[in-house]
Amino acid sequence: MIIDDLRKTVEGLLGTLTPAKAQQLAKDMLEPGAAKEQVAKTTADLLEWSHTNRERLSTFVRREIADQLKAVGGVASQTELDALKKRVRDLERGAGMTASGRSKSATKSTSTSKRSAAKRSTSKTTASSGSASDT
Repeated sequence: MIIDDLRKTVEGLLGTLTPAKAQQLAKDMLEPGAAKEQVAKTTADLLEWSHTNRERLSTFVRREIADQLKAVGGVASQTELDALKKRVRDLERGAGMTASGRSKSATKSTSTSKRSAAKRSTSKTTASSGSASDT
């Protein structure tokens, strides 16, 4: 029974502790018939302790992940990636290029040649359909 109580307490303090869970833990931890003020104070202490420990654990995990990524090497941070993307966009703009990496003049000539090809295709279709109706 003591092991179960200890397990519930640890789970409650490491997980997300709701006020209702904290109050139940406080009641379980205190003597039967404890004053409401004592239960309320213990509940508040448990909630504060749980919150503090979650923050500490999160900070520890973030720091550990960052340390491991540094140790691995060759892994860029999000800040570094964002800076690199901005630099590439600036360089592309300076070189007169679009986001796809094509120069603006190449894009214009490509779209012009596509329009010309579409016109030729349309006129061939019209010519072929006209001769088909003649037969």
